[in-house]
Amino acid sequence: MQSSKIFLPAEWHEQSAVQLTWPHSATDWCTILEAVNRCYLDMAKALSTRVHIIIVTPEPAHVRKMLEEALTTRELSRISFCKAPTNDTWARDHGFITLLAPDGLHLLDFCFNGWGEKFPADLDNQINRRMMEQGILQGQYEDHLDFVLEGGSIESDGKGTILTTSKCLLAPHRNQPLTKEQIEARLLASLHAERILWLDYGYLAGDDTDSHIDTLARFCPDNTIAYVQCLDDSDEHYAELQRMEAQLKEFRTIDGKPYRLIPLPMAKAVYDEDGTRLPATYANFLITNGAVLMPTYGDQDTDLKAEEQLRKAFPQYDIIGIDCQPLITQHGSLHCCTMQYPKETL
Repeated sequence: MQSSKIFLPAEWHEQSAVQLTWPHSATDWCTILEAVNRCYLDMAKALSTRVHIIIVTPEPAHVRKMLEEALTTRELSRISFCKAPTNDTWARDHGFITLLAPDGLHLLDFCFNGWGEKFPADLDNQINRRMMEQGILQGQYEDHLDFVLEGGSIESDGKGTILTTSKCLLAPHRNQPLTKEQIEARLLASLHAERILWLDYGYLAGDDTDSHIDTLARFCPDNTIAYVQCLDDSDEHYAELQRMEAQLKEFRTIDGKPYRLIPLPMAKAVYDEDGTRLPATYANFLITNGAVLMPTYGDQDTDLKAEEQLRKAFPQYDIIGIDCQPLITQHGSLHCCTMQYPKETL
């Protein structure tokens, strides 16, 4: 439909690669590094049969040794490395945002500033340029480093509509003093989109991102949105997520039709050792070639319910559960750790 113009593809567009920025001992993962490495190995195993993997790490030899013990020779052949120093592991937010165009791919490099200067990000903010220097990706590099934008804060349906949250894009230390109207104009121009749907409600306790859309509501094929639903009126999220659900029901497609809405269960409350609730969410799934990688949180009943709901949105896809209990201890999950690149990016 949009092959004649530049656009941001939906996540289910055919992919050439998925980026993982690997944890290491100099990151906040140092106290649970073995557990989080297992989670990353599980992701790599699931992805390597379907798509090439780009691993960003300051220690490629060490990561390769782990992979050699976990993957087959064929799976290993679909992995390449970018050697780079890193602050952390959230590829979704420091990775390129890639547009498709008649003249090839456009690799958009936005500023990542640690979710509004909450955490150091100086090294992560240089990863994209290092990937280009090392010849890992092909496409036209676009410098958008004067604008803060994280990949987890936007969703594209591939047809000109961007879904985002006002809480994130208007949060402090992002793009002030720009107004909402100015931010919208910048997004529409840089992403070559036709419109933006602003979700004004929804949050997760323990979330550092100021309500990234990929923790709350996700575009799926056939004008479908999968979203987190809270039915427990004693849960602290109840009122806000009820408002979010009501707003989603008001949204219309670019053709003026209501979206098909698929509710995902609220994950069972998980707390850290200090009693802080962690932002477990089933909306943080990754769509890749022929499969959806879904986060699980050690609660079999709710995990299965989430899988059943995702099968409604992706009936032709394999649904693969990945234990993400280690990931949420650092307040992120599966989608946050990954960034997909469309066909022909390698």
